[in-house]
Amino acid sequence: MTAVDERAVVFTCQGHELLGIVASPAQGPVHRVGVVVVVGGPQYRAGSHRHFTLLCRHLASLGVASLRFDYRGSGDSGGPALIGVEGAEADIRAATDSLMRAQPQLQGVVLWGLCGAASASALYAPDDKRVLGLVMLNPWVRTEEGLAKTRLKHYYLERLGDRDFWGRMARGEVALASSLRALGANLLQATGLGAARSDGAPALEETQPKPRRVASVGSLPERMLASLNLTGLPTLVILSGQADLTANEFRELVGSSPAWQRWLALHQVQRHDIEDSNHTFSRADWRDRVNELTTLWVLGL
Repeated sequence: MTAVDERAVVFTCQGHELLGIVASPAQGPVHRVGVVVVVGGPQYRAGSHRHFTLLCRHLASLGVASLRFDYRGSGDSGGPALIGVEGAEADIRAATDSLMRAQPQLQGVVLWGLCGAASASALYAPDDKRVLGLVMLNPWVRTEEGLAKTRLKHYYLERLGDRDFWGRMARGEVALASSLRALGANLLQATGLGAARSDGAPALEETQPKPRRVASVGSLPERMLASLNLTGLPTLVILSGQADLTANEFRELVGSSPAWQRWLALHQVQRHDIEDSNHTFSRADWRDRVNELTTLWVLGL
C-alpha cells in the first residue's frame, strides 16, 4: 500500500458550490478508472460510521483515485436541499466532471452507492458514457407490493416460529388487533390488491421528469432494470445479511422476476452477500470486506 493524498475541491452545480474530497495515491501510477461515491438519503460525504472516508482512503492506498462529495443543500455544499436522490443527476455529473479534472489521466469512473444512491447511480448511468461500472450496495427497489411480500416472509412468518413471540402473546404484551390489521394490510399489498403506488421513501421521491435514454415511467425496479440492461455495464452487487429489510426486498424481487435473474446471471455482473451484516455495514470487519471487494473489482476493470 502507498501513502494517500486527500484534497478538498469546490465545484459548481447549477450555480451552487459543492464540496468534495479527492483521494489519490501520493505517489506511483493511478488506475485508469476512478470512483465517484454517490451519497444516499440523508448522508453526507463521510458516510455512516465514516465508511465513505475509509473506503476512499483504502482505494487510494492501492492506486485508485476517488471523489466523495456533498449534494446541493447537504453537508458543506450550498444551494437548496434536493427533493430526493432521483433529482441528483446534475450533482453526479458535476462530481464526475470534478474528479476527471483533478485526475485527467482517468478514462472513466465507477459510481459507488448504498441503498438509494445505488438506485440513483443505475438510473443515471445511461446518460454519461464516462461511467464504466457500478457498485451497488443494498439497492433500493421498494414498491408497496414488494415491501409487503418481504414483511410477510421475513417478519410475520418468522415470528410464528418464535417462542418469545408466543410467550409475549400469552402475557398480553402483543397488541393482537393492531397486529392482525397490519397482517391483513400486508396480505392485500402482497397479492396486489392494495394500493399500487411505490413507497414514498425520502431517498427516492419523484421529481420533475427529465429527458432520458430509458423509460421514465413504470415502477422504480422496472426503470432500474431498463437502465442496467441498456448500459450493459460491469456491476458489483453487495448485499447485507438477512436482518436487513432493503437487502431482503432486493432478494425477493430477484427471486420473483426472471428478468432480474437474467441480468444477475450476466458474466459482467457479480454478487456478494456479507452474511449477518446490517444495512450500513457498521462493524469494522463488514466495512473492510466491502472495501476489499470494491477495490479488487475496480482494479479488475
